[in-house]
Amino acid sequence: MNRNPLFASLAVAAMLAAGTAAAQTPAPGKGALKADREAIKADRGAIKADRAAIKADREKLKADRAAGNKDAAKADREKLRADRAKLRGDSEKLKADREKRRADRKEVRQERREARQERREDRAAKKGAGK
Repeated sequence: MNRNPLFASLAVAAMLAAGTAAAQTPAPGKGALKADREAIKADRGAIKADRAAIKADREKLKADRAAGNKDAAKADREKLRADRAKLRGDSEKLKADREKRRADRKEVRQERREARQERREDRAAKKGAGK
């Protein structure tokens, strides 16, 4: 559990921002995309911390095995399993956040395309009415 409180608070803030942005507007705007980006950044930080914890656990397990301390080695193996499960969970969360960001970006691009097309049609209509 070597999570940095900064990453945890960023993740919470990103989830809240994404939830409120999605509730207020039918389509994601810049705020939702920024929240997605922050959530991904927080997930990467959590994964990095998980990897460091796993590495430390492996070293501790190795030392306990070398010392012949079976009880400590057993506890280290259990902690290592728990940390690996946490890493898998954080990796899945990162994957879900990336997919959400891709979908939001795709939706924003589509809206921009539609807005551009409407502007073109309006200009064409004004040009046609002016002649």
